[in-house]
Amino acid sequence: MPLLVSCEWLANHASDADLRVADVRWSLMEKDKGRTAYGEGHIPGAVFIDVDTELASPRGQGPGRHPLPTPQRFAAAMSRAGIGDRTHVVAYDFGDGSTAARLWWLLRYFGHDRASVLDGGIARWIAEGRAVESRESSPVPTTFAPRPRPSMVADAAAVDRLRTDPRGLVLDVRMTERYEGRREPIDPVAGHVPGARNRPYPANVRSAEDPRFRDAAELRAAFEQLGAGGAERIACYCGSGVNACQTVFALELAGFANALLYEGSWSDWCSVPTRATATGAKP
Repeated sequence: MPLLVSCEWLANHASDADLRVADVRWSLMEKDKGRTAYGEGHIPGAVFIDVDTELASPRGQGPGRHPLPTPQRFAAAMSRAGIGDRTHVVAYDFGDGSTAARLWWLLRYFGHDRASVLDGGIARWIAEGRAVESRESSPVPTTFAPRPRPSMVADAAAVDRLRTDPRGLVLDVRMTERYEGRREPIDPVAGHVPGARNRPYPANVRSAEDPRFRDAAELRAAFEQLGAGGAERIACYCGSGVNACQTVFALELAGFANALLYEGSWSDWCSVPTRATATGAKP
């Protein structure tokens, strides 16, 4: 099953009986931006899946702002979307995979490996002159059986161990100004997990204008510079565990299959005053 599919691939496989296209557009700062964009135009046949209500549990029911959904919540969302055990899911977002990868990762976490991300998202789809539709898709509900893989998740204790382990690597994928503590628009504490290296997730795609992923060799070289080549375990975090999934995805594209998602991410780490924090450019 390909990790990454092109718009041409998706167009050629649009009629496959086992294919389901999922629109996962979302914005932290603009509530309902994804749903509104879906209503204005989406890839034909795509079903909308909401990050806040379907790909996360309510705040307070787990670590951080976007705790992982319970197996029951996720199974209900997938069943509603017509995603069953044999379905090949292609997820897309505005372009850079930063929320599409959340669905990709959760499907893998819940035991469903038939999942891909659309390279360049709807931005690329439209740039290639492909059709969109505004009619909401109504797939036939099916049954999704969740089989959680807890070994894919890191908690705060695991991150605390990895940050000082010479065989471990912790990656902070937020913007550099948040990592360095120069600006913090969301969480109550600025800075980063001491020892974490910084690679903002937008660096994994070519540009804002062309949000397709960089070549695997280029991604691998960049991650090796950060120490991924010598790491036995890699943990990725962002603000709340959504965008970090895109870096986990990029690491897998680059050949690193040992990356974990820190579920609560910085919103969880900084919620405990006794946990160490750091500011500045150095890990």
